Amino acid sequence: MKHHFVEAVEASPIIAAIKDAEGLELCLESESQVVFVLYGDVCSIREIVGKIKDSGRIALVHLDLIGGLSAKEIAVDYIHQNTEADGIISTKPALVKRAAELGLYTVLRFFVLDSMSLATIEHQWKSVWPDFIEILPGVMPKIIRRVKSMVEVPVIAGGLISDKEDIIAALDAGATSVSATDPNVWFL
Repeated sequence: MKHHFVEAVEASPIIAAIKDAEGLELCLESESQVVFVLYGDVCSIREIVGKIKDSGRIALVHLDLIGGLSAKEIAVDYIHQNTEADGIISTKPALVKRAAELGLYTVLRFFVLDSMSLATIEHQWKSVWPDFIEILPGVMPKIIRRVKSMVEVPVIAGGLISDKEDIIAALDAGATSVSATDPNVWFL
């Protein structure tokens, strides 16, 4: 099962990250096979995920950004039981760990702000073993290379990706894929 997720990301290295209903509609016209859901609430998330799944894509929900959900493991159970989501994204290792226990795809997201952030990545990924690590901002090839050398899971570069040059730089630095909220990037 997890192998399917990795294959989809490798085959379609631009991940559409959607932040509103307009983005949802646009991503369904793109070639992105994986969609990160960065908006919604407990009342709307089932429908959002349903549209993505109906189009044959893999849907991952960023739990930290869904209104009405807490930062507790029960939020993962809610997504698992009440949507067709394939997985979750979170900055919280406990949520990623719970998702893995339920057989969901997992992305542990890190904001790389300083050397302490890098140390956190090195420590936390081992405690959770997510399917992917996502680092933001994704326009730092040197940092992507460094993170890639620290971890044993694929790396997604996200945040501030705005053109083909950013994509190529991230992939050349070792990222398996990039995630972007900019619809122009989805169609490159």
